[in-house]
Amino acid sequence: MDKKPIMDLKIDFNGQVLTLKGEVADVVMIPFKGTVEGEIFSGIIEPCGVDTQVVNAAKVRHMSARYMLTGKDSTGADAHIYVENNGWFDDSVPSEGGSFRTVPTFYTDSAALAPYLHTRRFTGEGSIETDGLHIRFYEV
Repeated sequence: MDKKPIMDLKIDFNGQVLTLKGEVADVVMIPFKGTVEGEIFSGIIEPCGVDTQVVNAAKVRHMSARYMLTGKDSTGADAHIYVENNGWFDDSVPSEGGSFRTVPTFYTDSAALAPYLHTRRFTGEGSIETDGLHIRFYEV
């Protein structure tokens, strides 16, 4: 499957992690902020982003990150993009280099980006690199 890169997000964690160890699942909430660069949008990840991870008794992890991007769209106009990014993986199966795949949904107030982000299919790939965690989004 060919993928067209659209954005690269560099995630910055503030060190705070909230955890719940439950009878049927463990929950971890990780606040974050960061930067975003790409052909269609550049700016910041607002510091109100949160990655919520629920690990069930079968060791299946559901990750749901929600955050707002603020910056400039491809035309140079001020814009926001709301991202809901979901992924699932089996904690009992080691991943290569801490990488994972996600399915993002985008909502935007950008007149230039709305027809594109609201109608196309996208995938995300997360990877831990020397400068930290990156989430890259691709059109599929």
